Amino acid sequence: MSVDEVGLLAVLNDPDLKSEQGESDAARADVVQATLLPNPTAGFAYGQLLGGPGTASSAAVSLAEDIIPIITRDARVKAADARSRQVDASQLWREWQIAQKARQLALDISYDDRSIALTEKELSHIAAARTKAGKAVAAGNLALGAYAPLLSAASAQEQALAALRLQRLKNWQALDALLGLDPSVRFAIAPPTAPAPPAAIEPLVASAHERRPDLAALRFGYDSAEADVRVAILSQFPAFSLNGSYLSDTTSIVSAGPGATFALPIFDRNQAGVSKTQATRQMLQAQYQARLDAAAAAARGLSAQMLRLFADLAKARSAVRSSESLAVSARNAYAQGNLDQRNLVDYESTAFQQELQALALERQMAEDAILLELELGLGLPPERLAVRPPPPPDHGNRLL
Repeated sequence: MSVDEVGLLAVLNDPDLKSEQGESDAARADVVQATLLPNPTAGFAYGQLLGGPGTASSAAVSLAEDIIPIITRDARVKAADARSRQVDASQLWREWQIAQKARQLALDISYDDRSIALTEKELSHIAAARTKAGKAVAAGNLALGAYAPLLSAASAQEQALAALRLQRLKNWQALDALLGLDPSVRFAIAPPTAPAPPAAIEPLVASAHERRPDLAALRFGYDSAEADVRVAILSQFPAFSLNGSYLSDTTSIVSAGPGATFALPIFDRNQAGVSKTQATRQMLQAQYQARLDAAAAAARGLSAQMLRLFADLAKARSAVRSSESLAVSARNAYAQGNLDQRNLVDYESTAFQQELQALALERQMAEDAILLELELGLGLPPERLAVRPPPPPDHGNRLL
């Protein structure tokens, strides 16, 4: 599997994402609920005439409807719809983070394999040299002091190999957990392509808000808060209900007509509700700007780091070619008897260390490339994210 396919599989299988559909369904149910108006209230009363001057039993029928939910309906629907979109965008951001985490783990495992293969190769060279040196010491053809550095080098490489294998095991276990698989599952990971240095970064930074789902979620949250402010302001209208009634008293007099009931807004004019929704709107606008600034700073930092790594990687690869050429010359000199075994091991170890260093630089650059894609929202399916303009600066009681 390629690194990208591993990321896709993580989105499909990750146990933590299984509950997302329920969250989306609950948010959509809130939208449906917001579209509904309250049921009218009906009343009926009947009085049986038991005595007195009356001539008939009495009856009263009434029907009333609260007006405030009708006035605030449009704003409430907009708020619920924005919250539903916020949930979808937040879920997409979680999916994207899980995918990038899985991609990074797959990338690390691939580079762990390459590092382990290099270390095993170097360890085999040292083991062969140690075996020959041991025989030479036993035959009295080599001083014991020349044998000790080989033992030290072998011990160091064995420790490095053990650490690399342990790290690879941890990465596999973490990846299997993301994929919802048994911790013992293993599969082949295709070698990742070497990352290229980042292109012009500023246009991508400027348009990041169009791609990053977490920024879209904050914008939808701002839209919802904006609608909530409107609901709170409209709710300052005093509680008001219209009703119609039909009355028949004990003297057989029948009357019918409209009526109204409303509260007197003397003490509670929903001041707290308006202030709270305005504060929420202002907080979301500040969070959006802070998240956008952090993403821009992180993207620029990663871009600069990748450019530095790309230059260092070019030098490291040049050093690898030089050290490998020297190692080949050293092996030829050793075969001709012009170089001792200890110096040969030094040349081969230097070539190995140079190759391992170049591999570490390439690995760091590949990891930074994944992080840069995450910060810029690159690679997301555009049809899953509605592009919305950023929220305007909050200027206090703008709706008032």
